Amino acid sequence: MKTLAPAVAMWGRTAPSHSITAVMITDDQQTIVTGSQEGQICLWDLSSDLEISSKEILFGHTASVTCLAKARE
Repeated sequence: MKTLAPAVAMWGRTAPSHSITAVMITDDQQTIVTGSQEGQICLWDLSSDLEISSKEILFGHTASVTCLAKARE
């Protein structure tokens, strides 16, 4: 059984330890997707007042995520 763990982003005086290498926003403009040099894909909720909160983090890539594309139905 797979369990989803929400991502938590901590921002302070220093940059985060992961390097974002790709960014995409969904057509409904409610979700931002980021890919990182470390191989994670993160999903972020975007509210109508432009506040961003973490949704999910996906692990499993063994190389950098350098491109994101949406799939068709």
